[in-house]
Amino acid sequence: MAFEATKREWGELYAFFRLLADGHTHCGTPDAKKDGSRQLPVAMVKREEHDGTRRYIVEKDSVRICGENIDKRIPREDFATVADLILEGMRNAPGDEVTSPEGVEGFLDEALIYDLEAKTDDRTDFSVSFYSAEAEPVGFAVRSRLGTMFPLLDGGRAANFKFEQTGMKFATPTVNKINAHGEANDVIGRMLMIERLGGTLKYSDVADKIFRSNLSMIDLHMGRLLGEMTRLMWLDGITKVSELTDEIKKLNPLKIKDELIHKHGFYEYKIKEFLLAIAAGMRPAKLYNGKESAIGGMFFVTGAGEVLCYQRAFRQTFADFLFCNTRLEKGATAKDKYGYLERENGAYFFKLNLKVGLLKR
Repeated sequence: MAFEATKREWGELYAFFRLLADGHTHCGTPDAKKDGSRQLPVAMVKREEHDGTRRYIVEKDSVRICGENIDKRIPREDFATVADLILEGMRNAPGDEVTSPEGVEGFLDEALIYDLEAKTDDRTDFSVSFYSAEAEPVGFAVRSRLGTMFPLLDGGRAANFKFEQTGMKFATPTVNKINAHGEANDVIGRMLMIERLGGTLKYSDVADKIFRSNLSMIDLHMGRLLGEMTRLMWLDGITKVSELTDEIKKLNPLKIKDELIHKHGFYEYKIKEFLLAIAAGMRPAKLYNGKESAIGGMFFVTGAGEVLCYQRAFRQTFADFLFCNTRLEKGATAKDKYGYLERENGAYFFKLNLKVGLLKR
């Protein structure tokens, strides 16, 4: 009996099957292309199911599945066939829901896969041992351009920045008029209205104290830097992180010397460090101490169905990939509680929300 799942769910399963079928993965380049000179042999993939851990060991012609009271083999070519069916199904589906292609459900039962999304608490999708099945597994998250991708950072209201409204002092009716302007998501309309009425928005602080401390681990002024980038995203309509960084270099909100900006690449470096941190699992509302998390890298599925590997072992390439392939996104104002003037300790503040995702193309 056929069933439906989202392209994101199918994308995780596709990457998993592709690795087992091919028995290797290619490292990715900063521009999301295959690095033909760097190939990693996949020896074992460890995946969590609701009833326990499965170890999928890649052998010459088969995949050995080991678990509690489980020890069986399935030909690798079967994984390749099903991976191709899933890929075709994702490409042909007009919406986000994909009906399981014929034969796939029976194969999932044979491969003892009952959960399309692995059951983990550490934000990894599965772990991979390279070169040897006995090697320490590296935890990976999967992102796929074939479907909707989870944001790298979707921190809700904990990821808000506060901007103090200065300049003209607004009476309560004026504040109410500004807050009533436009639809709920017309944040830029309210920002421009404040400006037209003689007010200015001056960066104040990170709204959440845990997120403030987390960002301070990267740089004491990281909150201001990201806050100004978020403001630019709304005012100028620029979303790509690399392009926003170029604009930040011109504005120089931290007032640092030109030599540090242009010779040392200060702003690019700080943004890459932030991107690496959130790719490894840093979250706004959870204390971050800079230690390595369970997420050791990312498998990125391209629109052509190639599975590219990015991991901490190749840190600079991973950082460059994130820098070139991320954007700021606009979260829901009602859910994330931003985009309005709010009174606090006798002053008015306007919050903007930080949300970071991967480029779809």
